[in-house]
Amino acid sequence: MTNRSEPTDLRPSTLAWVSRHLVAGERIVKTEALHGGITAEMRKLTVGARNGGTRDLVLRTFVDTEYAEDWLSREADALTALPGTGVPAPGLVAVDPTAEHCEYPSLLMTHLEGRPVLDDQGLEARLPLLARQLVAIHAVRPVERPREYMTLTTPETVVTPRSADAVVWAAAIDVIRRPVPSYEGRFLHRDFQPGNVLFEVSVSAGARITGVVDWAAASWGPADLDVAHCSTNLALLHGPAWGLRFAEAYEEAGGVLAATASDRLYWQVRDGLAASEELELVAQPWREAGRAGLTTQVVEERLDTYVTALMDARG
Repeated sequence: MTNRSEPTDLRPSTLAWVSRHLVAGERIVKTEALHGGITAEMRKLTVGARNGGTRDLVLRTFVDTEYAEDWLSREADALTALPGTGVPAPGLVAVDPTAEHCEYPSLLMTHLEGRPVLDDQGLEARLPLLARQLVAIHAVRPVERPREYMTLTTPETVVTPRSADAVVWAAAIDVIRRPVPSYEGRFLHRDFQPGNVLFEVSVSAGARITGVVDWAAASWGPADLDVAHCSTNLALLHGPAWGLRFAEAYEEAGGVLAATASDRLYWQVRDGLAASEELELVAQPWREAGRAGLTTQVVEERLDTYVTALMDARG
């Protein structure tokens, strides 16, 4: 989703910084606010050249977060590592993680064609594409290993849904009281989910992935964590059954998950419980993108059903 605006809506120092990273003779001729993100302002910048041609860039700006420096540094490192890997990601143009030159911490990158597809229709065909793309991400071996993954959820911070079975959720919370399972580290996107994957969809050719965006949480950790995160998002966005199917699709695409069912359950439950703490933040961008029916109550009920299904699957 976009809103058109004038180039002057860029703050003066940021506009000057962006301009310094353009080719001689180029200038910003249009900006569009990109909606769908949670933590940052996103703008598409249309850049005009002397010969009349144009190209597009994307500016990410963190206006109010204590994690801006870390997130922008992670994203810049990821975008530097991904060229040549076959993973379709934006190209890094410039980064100012400490706001040395801009009003706020910012990152400038190339623009990718395509858009997130959040509709239920066509998901059957998109699911294996998502799985194969995630397997390709986990196959990346960067020269410099990114920082270890972070997960802030604790048994004390989980928010049990109002209509949930308290006994089932207490058992789920007990799952994450266990020690963290051992794992073989992989390059993680850490927020891989339909909102961060761009598609082109046509009647003749079907759907194809054109890009993966938002690398601000790129990390090193277990493949299960990325799979679990995408599964949770699929469960909330499209229904619990789709979340339960994604791990199988990932393995069918050649991905390798934890060897034991208990270790897999740990990561699946941990990410599901993490979602309980930010359901409104998760649902709002989806509603802005056209999924008006995804109220906080609806996604809360879907999360409860999904977590209950995970626990029932223990046997």
